[in-house]
Amino acid sequence: MMKKMLVVLAGLLAGNSWVGKCQVKQIDTAGNYKLVWADEFNKEGAPDTTNWKFEHGFVRNHELQWYQPQNAVCHKGFLVIEAKKEHLPNTGYVAGSSDWKASREFIEYTSSSLNTGGRHSWQYGRFVMRARIDVDAGLWPAFWTLGISKPWPSNGEIDIMEYYRGKLLANIACGTAQPYHAKWYSNAKPLTSFDQSWSQKFHIWRMDWNENTISLFVDDQLLNWVELKDLVNRDGSNFNPFMQPHYILLNLALGGNNGGDPSQTKFPRRYEIDYVRVYQKK
Repeated sequence: MMKKMLVVLAGLLAGNSWVGKCQVKQIDTAGNYKLVWADEFNKEGAPDTTNWKFEHGFVRNHELQWYQPQNAVCHKGFLVIEAKKEHLPNTGYVAGSSDWKASREFIEYTSSSLNTGGRHSWQYGRFVMRARIDVDAGLWPAFWTLGISKPWPSNGEIDIMEYYRGKLLANIACGTAQPYHAKWYSNAKPLTSFDQSWSQKFHIWRMDWNENTISLFVDDQLLNWVELKDLVNRDGSNFNPFMQPHYILLNLALGGNNGGDPSQTKFPRRYEIDYVRVYQKK
């Protein structure tokens, strides 16, 4: 336990330092890990459908964007998720509906959300993404995981990277006795705590997840750390959603419950992902 606490303390005290791509090998192979899956996005055009599937339409959190596949393109070694301001008819519109998805007559923004659900999932390991995020008003980019069994949040959610309204977040959520009501373990770091050019650079987000703990990092700086024993669903089931495989999601959302107001932001805006990699212990 003392060794564990020293590691955590060292992470908390570490300064923010950008890690270039030439240094990633040293980070990725630490701790006796081996690469088990990756997408380097080195093809041109649509993302690899053997790795990714797309969400469609208005999906969650009362967000403003309509998700569609064409807003995600691989180009010059990057996956680019682009949010656009558009004015299109909502094909699911129902006049007088109280459903937030159906009550909108028009689509005002489009973006993409893609995930490895039904294609790839992993239980434990090191999950790594190198990316550059846009931090303009109203934008809500994320790199996260969901468990394969049970409805949200009893399936477990891990937000390895989430950004909105001037804050970089690292969150973990499990279920409670109330359906669709999560127990959150969250930590937020204000963007002002980084250097002024932080958002112009690529950064490395990482999760180390094992049988005992989940640790979330940006550029080797520890943002959140939770023990799995504290993450059992609070519904009497004794089910721990972090002792099951999880799949990866990448998306760029707008507005909604947390994202803020994008009305003064100039579009299009981009979320640029260099790679996503999963390692597991040898």
